[in-house]
Amino acid sequence: MLDRLEQQPPDALLALIKLYEADARPDKIDLGVGVYRTRDGDTPVFASIKAAEQLLVDTQDTKAYLGPEGDMSFVHALMPHIFGKDATHHGRIDGMQTPGGTGAVRLAAALAKRAGITRVLMGTPSWPNHAQIFADLGLELVAFNHATEDGAADLQALEAALQDAGEGDAVLLHGCCHNPTGVDYTPEQWDAIVALLANSPVLPIVDLAYQGLGRGMDEDAEGTRKLLAAVPEALVGYSCDKNFGLYRDRVGALYVQARDAQGLGPILSNGAALARAAWSMPPDHGAAAVRLVLRDSALTEQWLAEVAEMRQRIRQVRAALAERGTAGAIDLAPLAEQNGMFAMLKVSKEQVQQLREEHGIYMAGSGRINIAGLTMNNLPKFVAALADVTA
Repeated sequence: MLDRLEQQPPDALLALIKLYEADARPDKIDLGVGVYRTRDGDTPVFASIKAAEQLLVDTQDTKAYLGPEGDMSFVHALMPHIFGKDATHHGRIDGMQTPGGTGAVRLAAALAKRAGITRVLMGTPSWPNHAQIFADLGLELVAFNHATEDGAADLQALEAALQDAGEGDAVLLHGCCHNPTGVDYTPEQWDAIVALLANSPVLPIVDLAYQGLGRGMDEDAEGTRKLLAAVPEALVGYSCDKNFGLYRDRVGALYVQARDAQGLGPILSNGAALARAAWSMPPDHGAAAVRLVLRDSALTEQWLAEVAEMRQRIRQVRAALAERGTAGAIDLAPLAEQNGMFAMLKVSKEQVQQLREEHGIYMAGSGRINIAGLTMNNLPKFVAALADVTA
């Protein structure tokens, strides 16, 4: 039976890692892999996480199972940072731990399907795994354009998609720091989206994977908070992989907003059943470290300072690129107004290959770059190479 399986193409970004590692050029630049890098090119473990991990070593007295819901103290400790310190939502929101933000999105989609959702509206381009998850679950993807030619979020395209949607439909929204474009909805556009969804049968699914890396912790959650204040039901997938630096530990959570507090039980029981069948229970270590960070005021303050340092460096690189104006045929100015780690450049696959072969610059074939892969030292080389292949 297994002989019937056909060879699948390798993941493009994972293949890019191997190509980069095999390149012997000392001035090569990795703009493909979606991890944060310091000005020295490192992806360090947060000091706050290191301290929490030491506490775990010193005090953790068991590795016994937690259950499919995972560490609920972790889930609840995150909630004030996501939904606001003063947000009560009348007991209508609760959640469960998942293996990373990917697990949260997967569980959200599976839960939505079990509830009767058959189609998902999604702005494109989007994170490639979104479409793969929906396809694997047998959900129909309805694509609409995410960004306009001038680099703004295309609200009209979203409005048109929602006008044609109804019962049995969900819409996927990036909470902030859109991957891969970096183009976020403005506060005014979020207001318009909220108005459209407030009385709509369309189920909102928010992927909030980069909180704190755009404009600020509260600013990056503002759209999600406005939406949840207006709609009766929603699903929110959350990732700690970026803003706690816990990539390989796979730390995330799925939050559910029900119509009322009584409605949470049945929804979460279905979520637990789906999680049990998919991964039984999520990995504990990273979530336990986050819980300890968020339960200790000094560690929380240290963590927020580390997130702020990441955000400031990303914005510094964006500003430095924008100051260059253009690089060949590429307009770099809009990058300053975008958010988060990613941006899309209007380059062809052939130009991407040329950048790799002639200049040692590695990036996704789609033109997505990881802003954090650039430093003040290698930025001039990148801009010059971009000008060379696009002139």
